[in-house]
Amino acid sequence: MHKSISNLISIKSEVENLEKKLEIIAVAKTFPINHILPLIEFGHNHFGENKVQEALSKWTEIKIKRPNIQLHMIGKLQSNKIKHAVKLFDYIHSVENLKIAKKIYDEQNKINKRVKIFLQVNIGEEPQKAGLKIQDIDEVVNYCKNLNLDVLGFMCIPPGKTDPTIYFKKMKELNFRYNFKELSMGMSSDYLLASKYNSTFLRIGSKIFGSRN
Repeated sequence: MHKSISNLISIKSEVENLEKKLEIIAVAKTFPINHILPLIEFGHNHFGENKVQEALSKWTEIKIKRPNIQLHMIGKLQSNKIKHAVKLFDYIHSVENLKIAKKIYDEQNKINKRVKIFLQVNIGEEPQKAGLKIQDIDEVVNYCKNLNLDVLGFMCIPPGKTDPTIYFKKMKELNFRYNFKELSMGMSSDYLLASKYNSTFLRIGSKIFGSRN
């Protein structure tokens, strides 16, 4: 059995004990497609990428052959790449302002497609990090609702090298306040903790595929 498959099975057995539905996104950024194929053959459907350009070269053909694959854009989205992102991805986790929301709306209308969206929150209020400021959330949520975008919930990347508990707790409260059903948080180092704070989409890379070069 390929190591990535045994790693995925191990993670699934951990989260299944929590008795709730959790989607595991296998974050495949930087890994070549031959590294990912064993998981695809195994039947895993949810995969994440950080960069549109890399995803286009890796996934365009495979997604035609395997329409069940659900591709998640989890990295920062540049406005000049939104057209390609909307075509390729099924989920976009990194919507962080009105401009990106409007561009997604325009592009998906052109091709009659509805992308599932998470609004990224800068929960640690870090100046170098992408995401909505808490005070801007109301405006962006209402704007997305007016455009009838398919917003599932919020997403966050807590500050590194700190205990993420306080940030996961805030995100859980935010999601509840806005009555969202899904929450995208938790990575290889903290997915079990994130799932305890109602995360429903876990973005796990190195714990599945091994360390990156």
